Amino acid sequence: MSRIPLATAGVGLALLISGCGGSDNDRERPALGGSSSSSANRAEAGTQTAPTQTTTSRVEVVQAIGDGKFKPEAIYKTEAPGVVTVVSLFGQAGLDSAPSRGPDPGSGGGLGSGFVLNGSGEIATNAHVVTQGEGRDAKRARQVFVELADGNKVEAKIVGDDPDADIALLKIDPKGLDLHPLPLGKDSDIKVGSPVAALGSPFGERQSLSVGVVSALDRSIASLTNFQISGAVQTDAAINPGNSGGPLLNADGKVIGINQQIKTNSGGGEGVGFAVPVDLVGRSLAQLREDGTADYAYLGVSSVELYPQLVEEFDLAVSKGAWLQEISPGGPAQRAKLKGGGDTRTFQGRPFKTGGDVVTGVEETPIDDADDLSKAISLYKPGDKVTLKIQRADEVRDVQVTLAER
Repeated sequence: MSRIPLATAGVGLALLISGCGGSDNDRERPALGGSSSSSANRAEAGTQTAPTQTTTSRVEVVQAIGDGKFKPEAIYKTEAPGVVTVVSLFGQAGLDSAPSRGPDPGSGGGLGSGFVLNGSGEIATNAHVVTQGEGRDAKRARQVFVELADGNKVEAKIVGDDPDADIALLKIDPKGLDLHPLPLGKDSDIKVGSPVAALGSPFGERQSLSVGVVSALDRSIASLTNFQISGAVQTDAAINPGNSGGPLLNADGKVIGINQQIKTNSGGGEGVGFAVPVDLVGRSLAQLREDGTADYAYLGVSSVELYPQLVEEFDLAVSKGAWLQEISPGGPAQRAKLKGGGDTRTFQGRPFKTGGDVVTGVEETPIDDADDLSKAISLYKPGDKVTLKIQRADEVRDVQVTLAER
């Protein structure tokens, strides 16, 4: 992911990380909050897309869906004091050159959001807000500053960053500060259609609130590595460059995700935003708190999901599962003698490798598709032994695999 100005961010449909940081490749890229001269595209006078009308309409919709229990004003009053703006300095930039209304790609500074975890001064944000580059080679910001809701601006230490989940843990000195921790929810509490609120600093506009609903669950989105983030929350709450690292809250004011990406044609939010799910956030933060890094289990397969026409075309024995296409050489799956696909056949315009195993379960967890498999494996640690239930032709087998580290 590269640091690109908004002027060039709207060419084609791209999945954009809505904050700062990243490295140069052709995968998903971050959209930086621009300066005041290049901030959000505003509707021309007299059109039917006035921002205030859109916001009001969305509030009315989510209040109706929430049966009157969703009160954005109350959420803002209670939780906004715990939301912070994160300013990262790279290279030789000084704080006086840091952007006041979003990152200026030429200044060596970037701006994102975050939130207070506890009274000891821990702050959660996205890794791409405080790093540049990808994976383990990403470089941390030279300095990071946190601006609290009450106007206090303090320097923060990067305790650790997790490129696989795009999570970073910061620490500030709590002495003399009035900190307002935000409570964490659970993945099991997230339902499609539930109202949500996003808090952060879109385009550098600090302490901003937008509202919407959970549009979908269990999305797979890009991380800062070659692995996907499974179980992501999709929302139509307005998320824009600068919202990265800020909380996505449910009607109870609990954090259910950290806002991370937007899908856009224009470089701004268009109603398709994504958040890292809260259970993964919690797991990542726990590891970062312990030793500054986070480790994830690795199976070493690529797979596709099944659907009725595919099952019929290839005469598969099961209707649900993750159909293995490729097995990584020397990886855990190969050592356990899992079978990938062989000959390639094209069906409905897409190539499939035939003859591979279908994974239908991991321990007691049923696997309905490829995303289920990724999510299930992500819950384990490197070195764990897990039993996979597989369908090989007409035979059901249990295969034990010792997971490796990514």
